[in-house]
This record gives sequence, C-alpha cells and structure tokens, in this order.
Amino acid sequence: MDLGLTGRTVLVTGASAGIGRHTARAFAAEGARVAVTYRTGGARARALAEELGAAAGRALAVPYDLGDPDSVAAAFAAVERRWGGVDVLVANALRRGRRRPPGSRTEEVPAAEWQPLLRDNLEQTLRTVQLALPGMRARGWGRVALVSSHLVRDGAPGQEFYAAGKAALHGFARSLAWDAGPDGVLVNVVSPGLTRTDGVLADLPAEVRERERLRTPTGRLSAPEDVARTVAFLCSEANGNITGAVVDVSGGR
Repeated sequence: MDLGLTGRTVLVTGASAGIGRHTARAFAAEGARVAVTYRTGGARARALAEELGAAAGRALAVPYDLGDPDSVAAAFAAVERRWGGVDVLVANALRRGRRRPPGSRTEEVPAAEWQPLLRDNLEQTLRTVQLALPGMRARGWGRVALVSSHLVRDGAPGQEFYAAGKAALHGFARSLAWDAGPDGVLVNVVSPGLTRTDGVLADLPAEVRERERLRTPTGRLSAPEDVARTVAFLCSEANGNITGAVVDVSGGR
C-alpha cells in the first residue's frame, strides 16, 4: 500500500531511541523527510539522520527538550528553515520521572517531583502540537499522533502522575479532532502496550516480560516496529478519516 508520504515532512520527538527511532525509520522508508529530535542522545540522533539520508537532504537531527519551551520552538524553526514546515507531528518524547519508592504512598510524593511530569508530558506536548497546527491548517492537510501508554488503561503502582499526564492527551486529541478536522488535520493517540524496546529489555527482568507475554492474546509483546507502522499509517494519506481515536498496539491486552 502506498501511504502517500513521499515528500511529506515529519517531525518525530524523542526519536533518538526506542519507539521514536523506529518511527523515524518507518516514515523515511515511505519517502518522507524526517526531523529526528533528541534531548540527550545527540550522537545517536545524528547517526540516525545520516542513516535516513541527511546528506541528500532527507533527514535532520534537531535538539528538542520537553523541559525547555525555547527548545521546542527552536525545533520547529529549524525544520521550517530547512523544509518549509511540518506536515506530520509524532509527539513521542516523554519524561518518565522517578518511580515512587516501595512502601510510599501517592500523597507523600512532593509537588516538586510530580509537577514537572505533568508540565513536560502534558503542557509541553500540547505546546508542541500548537506550534504544528498553523502550517497544517494553511496547507489543508496534516496529521498528529500522540504516543501515550498502556498505563492509562492498566495503571501501575508508582506511576500515578506519569499516567495522569498521558491520560490527558486522550481527551485533548478527542476535542482537537473536532477543531482541526474541518481543516484537513487528523489527530489520533497511539497507546503501546509493553514494548520490546532496548530500554525495556535492559531494565525489566526477564520473568516480568514473560509474565506479561503470557497475558497477551497474541502470545508476544509488541516490537517497536509494530508501533511505528501503526503511527505511520495513521499519519499518512492512506488514513482518510480516522481521527480522535485511541489505537492500542498491545497484542490484544
């Protein structure tokens, strides 16, 4: 299937590793120009941009820090200087934060710890979308994908505030679909289940991964490529009328 992405400009936040990295590759494989943003993984982002065709003007590594509003605006300015605007925004960057210590309670988490999680995962993500929308409306075509988390649905001890920030994106997308739809802009949420990224493989014990696999109807955890392909379709010309949706990529969990 031709996704109609040839010549489109895509900005993928948090693209130096994990799901974002594979998402950037998925768009590049479809002929799109890809801005690969990063906060700390500059070397990885630049290497990925080279892999995706930076020398031919098809990819660009751009700094982007959710905690720095100036950085968010600068990322869009860099893409506009190079390619004239953003057709597709994949808001994948996140701030996980410190897991609440065992035995502690939600009410014991100081505001200095949970407020930055909401500010970065919610407020700055919304600001990123705001910066993308004017150009999309002007061109009469645009796609936005907000990458969420299975924690919104499943929950997990110690993840209350991170999950709250991600859950808010669902409501935002549903209402934004009404506002932006008449201008040709479709906006959706992609909610990955536990995904076999390098970080998950390194940090999550094998017995936990196996337990989660056995609870999954397909009998396997999602690969990052599974999520990336879903994002690419939702953000393509092939998606003609799916908007305001939350699409789970979780093997049926």
